[in-house]
Amino acid sequence: MQEYYYSTLKETLYHQEYSNGLNVFVLPKNDFYKTYGLFATKFGSIDTNFKPLHQKEMIKVEDGIAHFLEHKMFDMKDGDVSDIFAKLGATTNAYTSSTRTAYLFSTSQNELECIETLLDFVQELFLTKESVEKEKGIISQEIKMYNDDPDWRNYFDSIKNLYHNHPIKKDIAGTIETVNNTTKEMLELCYETFYHPSNMVLFVVGNINPEEVFSIIKDNQDKKTFIAKEEIIRKKIEEPTTISKQEEILKMDVAIPKVTMGMKINDIILDPYLKLKREMTMNIVLDILFSKSGDLYQEYSNENLIDDSFGASFTQERDYAFFQIGGDSEHPDELKSRITKFIKELKEHLISKEDFDRVKKKTMGSYINMFNSPETIANLFIRYYFEDNSAFELIDILEDITIEDVNQLLLLFDEKFVTTSIVIPSV
Repeated sequence: MQEYYYSTLKETLYHQEYSNGLNVFVLPKNDFYKTYGLFATKFGSIDTNFKPLHQKEMIKVEDGIAHFLEHKMFDMKDGDVSDIFAKLGATTNAYTSSTRTAYLFSTSQNELECIETLLDFVQELFLTKESVEKEKGIISQEIKMYNDDPDWRNYFDSIKNLYHNHPIKKDIAGTIETVNNTTKEMLELCYETFYHPSNMVLFVVGNINPEEVFSIIKDNQDKKTFIAKEEIIRKKIEEPTTISKQEEILKMDVAIPKVTMGMKINDIILDPYLKLKREMTMNIVLDILFSKSGDLYQEYSNENLIDDSFGASFTQERDYAFFQIGGDSEHPDELKSRITKFIKELKEHLISKEDFDRVKKKTMGSYINMFNSPETIANLFIRYYFEDNSAFELIDILEDITIEDVNQLLLLFDEKFVTTSIVIPSV
């Protein structure tokens, strides 16, 4: 068992790696009423081209298969695993993102039993052709629901317009066609490849004893047999630097038009530390430029170009990065024009030391507050773990960010890489 003390946060993290490659992290929080466990695999919606374990050839599976598999993991021979957690006094859930799939529980009792149950149901796949066929209808309905959601369509179309080939442009759930093309055999192949313990991590936070947790996990894993671990080979994605489409206009049942502008960032950083530092720096930049306390927000608001739905965000994972900005607007074309002009002139802009210090201090407080929530701690940890970083070092990295870093980042903004998605009323 390894022990890491983070003086900035005054937190001690415990780590154990098992012989099958599974890494487990435990964060004791004696003042927490609730315990939260998150068991995740580095397998998301963009992982559709890969070499299965112990095979020689690359294969292509259907879009949305990671999400499909997440749905089926809750099936057990005797029913749904949610019922087992309920009997333990716990709740359970799961989610799929572009780069990972995670299964979780939350409880205030029977913590060790919950950890074992989480391990057991994720580490055993129970599929029948009948259940796979039945699930297709359920997922298809979910896809239709999202396709009818104007906010989702606006958000997702702005991403889709940025990319030519990268699978981030594909919906996490896939399409009705790809769902219907998914087979039991495809699901089993993805499970065998990506749900190997060496490609997974378990994080538990709460009022728990690390030694007890590691002991019961060792006993649990020793009873199971896994094939030999092997590095997972994913196909390298060849993505042009240009954007795929400048604008998408969609008519839907909305009262007020919706505008989301996206900007593609082609400079993909490989070094984990520098990558995370850029993400945190970009978040400071977006806060200064586009938050409610900024001059731009006040200007647009006074001219009735935006309402309180307006905001900006930065997304950076594995091998892609982009930022989005927008919200509801009665004047979508004018808002688009103004934001485009602002981005074009941003290279000549310098952020003041006063604004930088204010937002950096605010960001520091936000990160510290995150460690008061078990859910936030676990999800932050899992996300950064798969990027070879640690959520426990966020504050230290934030300390390293300078005003020069912030102003240097403004050079990334380029109107050539901007796309716009607009949803307008259908009548």
